[in-house]
Amino acid sequence: MSVEGLADLVAELPDELRRLALTHSSWTEDQPLSYERLAYLGDSVLALAIAAGIYERFPEVDAGGLTRIHNQAVSGASCAAVGRELAVPAMLEAAEPDSEDAIPAEVLLAGSRPLPEVTEALIGACFLAFGFDRVAAAVGAAFDEQVEVAVEAPVDAKSRLQELLARRGARVTYAVTGESGPAHQRTFEVEATVDGERVGTGAGRSKKAAEQMAAEQALKRLEG
Repeated sequence: MSVEGLADLVAELPDELRRLALTHSSWTEDQPLSYERLAYLGDSVLALAIAAGIYERFPEVDAGGLTRIHNQAVSGASCAAVGRELAVPAMLEAAEPDSEDAIPAEVLLAGSRPLPEVTEALIGACFLAFGFDRVAAAVGAAFDEQVEVAVEAPVDAKSRLQELLARRGARVTYAVTGESGPAHQRTFEVEATVDGERVGTGAGRSKKAAEQMAAEQALKRLEG
């Protein structure tokens, strides 16, 4: 994993942007001054950077395959892995305020969301400071290993979703919502539902393929 380029950009961030990217919502009375808005922006920057990269890199892969690679490469687990390489936990601990009301960084880092969210917030901050082209190149290099893993060792999205929901005491159900095309080339549309709420949809040449696509979409949503 080559995070040097992204690490250099993070190191060059203006103090105000860097501080904003490392501020948890419990560390400020003004919610827009937490990292959440930057994480929202960084999520989109990351998604476009990786999408553009794999589109050029894998011209032989169809849209469904690109979606699978992309979803795994930018997942919460992937962002957390890159965040650890960037030393985001140490940055967050150093930024922790001396306040009784502030949730300690150690407690935050024990959860599944803060580390990938702060990583995305830093990407968002770099985008604001340096523009898309510089950030996209650095992000592409930083997530290259995650893309390779997604290509060489794809994760079974349905199994991942089932494990995630089991920890939350919930279950997923899949239902075919539509079929199209001739009998020899059918396309199935599937909906994934958790506790009566639709969390993902997918389409594929088989019901199993469509379910995998729906599970990948559900994971992206549920992992934040």
